[in-house]
Amino acid sequence: MFDDFAKALGQIGDPKFRSVLLRGIGLTVLLLAGVTTGVQFLLPESVSLPWFGEIGWLSTLLSGFVLVAMIGLSVILMVPVASLFTGFFLDQVMDAVEAKHFPALEPASSVSFTETLMDALGFFGLLVVVNLLALVIYLLSTLAAPLVFWAVNGVMLGREYFQMVAMRRLGRAGAKQLRARHRGQIWLAGALMAIPLTVPIVNLVIPVLGVATFTHLFHRVNKTGKPVL
Repeated sequence: MFDDFAKALGQIGDPKFRSVLLRGIGLTVLLLAGVTTGVQFLLPESVSLPWFGEIGWLSTLLSGFVLVAMIGLSVILMVPVASLFTGFFLDQVMDAVEAKHFPALEPASSVSFTETLMDALGFFGLLVVVNLLALVIYLLSTLAAPLVFWAVNGVMLGREYFQMVAMRRLGRAGAKQLRARHRGQIWLAGALMAIPLTVPIVNLVIPVLGVATFTHLFHRVNKTGKPVL
């Protein structure tokens, strides 16, 4: 498993990796900046309170609070947001890994844009809901919050990334069967990928490395190489 990650990391300079990485980072930063700006724009210029009258500085305080809150939430939101955008470019990363490390393979079956879009949006929505629900646990668990975050997102990231990689070779049903047989490895790989997602800036690179890592993991555990119908 660590070898899978090491191989993925060793290919980070691949032009296809860089292309996906730059696009994913650009879109992610634009979205988070847009949401922050939009929320701040909706804030009133001043607030009128009973007995105190109109208070102009309160809006500035709220604006600063929104900025700090978005920076804090970005640690959690960066997981689904970055994964959403990277999901649109998965094929490029997987093709680059297979071209370098598995050159004898026949080309994988392409997944339609509609199916890719639905899977990416479904994964995004699921990650957002799960992390928002787990936010209460994060706050209550204090020092154990990172462990909870890694465990929860390890399940989600491992499940979805392995499924997206495997279905190109085995189809959706075959990917689910293979995932069920190796759920322990898949969860651990997802958890190891979730750890650096808590580190700002570094977390922007992880979705691309995650796809590459799970591509290696898939080919390591898939013994038959044939679709399961």
